[in-house]
Amino acid sequence: MARTKNSLGMRLFIIGFLTFVLFIASLLVMGLVSDRQSTRSAAITEVSSKWGQNQQITGPLISIPFKEYIKDQNDKIITIIKYAHFLPDELKVTSDVEPEVRYRGIYEVVLYHSDITVSANFSFPDNKLLNIPDEDILMDEAFLSLGISDMAGINDLIFFDWNGTRLEANPGIRSNDVLGTGISAPIQLNPQENGFSFKTKIDLNGSQTLTFSPVGKETGATVFSNWKDPSFTGSFLPDNHNISDSSFTANWKVLHLNRNYPQQWIGSKNITYTNFGVNFFQPVDQYQQTFRTVKYAIMFISMTFLAFFLIELLNKKVMHPIQYLLIGFALLVFYTLLLAFSEHLTFQSAYLVSSVGIIGLITAYTKSVLGSNLQTGVIAGILVLLYGYLYIVLQLEDYALLMGSLLLFIVLAVVMYLTRKIDWFNVMKSETPSKS
Repeated sequence: MARTKNSLGMRLFIIGFLTFVLFIASLLVMGLVSDRQSTRSAAITEVSSKWGQNQQITGPLISIPFKEYIKDQNDKIITIIKYAHFLPDELKVTSDVEPEVRYRGIYEVVLYHSDITVSANFSFPDNKLLNIPDEDILMDEAFLSLGISDMAGINDLIFFDWNGTRLEANPGIRSNDVLGTGISAPIQLNPQENGFSFKTKIDLNGSQTLTFSPVGKETGATVFSNWKDPSFTGSFLPDNHNISDSSFTANWKVLHLNRNYPQQWIGSKNITYTNFGVNFFQPVDQYQQTFRTVKYAIMFISMTFLAFFLIELLNKKVMHPIQYLLIGFALLVFYTLLLAFSEHLTFQSAYLVSSVGIIGLITAYTKSVLGSNLQTGVIAGILVLLYGYLYIVLQLEDYALLMGSLLLFIVLAVVMYLTRKIDWFNVMKSETPSKS
C-alpha cells in the first residue's frame, strides 16, 4: 500500500482503472433510462389500444374485379380474379382535431378526437388504360374503399355520399391489395356518367399522430386543432401553417407528380409511404434529454478525477482510491436523480435539483478529505462550471459537438498551463510526500 501511495505511476493506473469501471457503470445507467422509456411506451400503447392508436386515412379508391386466364401445370386454362384500382382526380380532406392529455400512472398520453371530412371526384374508370378487355371486367362488382388504420377509434356509423346516393359503409375490404384495414361499400358505375363525386364524414379517436395519403391527382388537406405544439410529419410539409399560443392551422397541397405511383394499376401496391400529417408532439421528452446527459458521464468523471489529481500533484497531497471511487459514484448518482426527478418535475427543475445536490455532496466530502477551503472552492467551482456548461450544451443540440470540443480544448489548455513547469521525470522517480 505504501508503494501504491508513493508511486505516481501506480496512482495514475488506478485512477484510469476506476474511470473505466465507472464508465461501465454509466452504460448501466443508460440501460436504466431505456427501461424507463420502454415502460412509458408500454403505458402509451396500453391506453392508445383502448382509445385509438395512430390513425392513417388512405383513400378513397375504386376497385374493380376482372377475370384473367392462365394455364395451370397441365396446360389447362383456368380463370382467376384480379383487381384494378383507380384513384380520384381530386381529393380534399379537412380535419378538426381536439387533443387531450391523459395519464397512466405518472406517464402522459396524448389522445385526440377528430371530425374528418373527405371529399373526392373520380373520372369513369378506363379499363383500357390497363389493357383489360371489356368482356373480362366485372363492373357490377365494383366497390369503393377507404383505409382507416385503427378501426377501434371509429365512434359512429359512416355513410358514403356517392354521386348523391347514400351508402352505408361496411367494415373490411374485399381486396387487401392496397389497404389492410378500413371500410368499403359496393358502388354502381354507370358508363353514361363521365364522373362521380364522393363525400363522407368520420368521427374518429386516435393518439399521437394523424396522417393522410395523397391519393388524388391533386390532394388538398387542412388540419385545425387547439394544440399549440404540432410536429409536422411524413413525406410532405404543409404549404402554409399558422401556430399560435393555443392552436394551429396547417394546409397541404400535393400533386400526383410528387409521388411515385400512378392513378391506376393492377394488383398490390404500397401507397402509405407518402403519408403526411401531424404528430401531436409533447415538446419535452425527459428520457431523450436524460439519455443525452448520460452520454457526457465519462467526460464528467474524467475531468473531476483530473481536477483532484492535479490538486494532489500541485499541493503534495494524496487521496485514497476509495475516495476517488466514492466521488465517481456520486457523479453517477446525479444521472439517476435526474431521471427520477424528471418523471415528476420539468427537466430544467430536475436538472437544477440534482446538480445542486451532487455539487453540495462532493463539495462537503472534499472539505472533509482535503481540509482546505481554497482547494474545496476550486473543486466546487469546477463542478458548477461543468454542470452549467452541460446544461447549455443540452439546450443547443445543433451545436453540441462544437461546444463539447471547445470545453475539451479549454480543459486541455488549462492542464497544460498548470503543469508546464513540472519535471515529470523527477516526479515519476520521487516519492510523493505523505498525506496531510
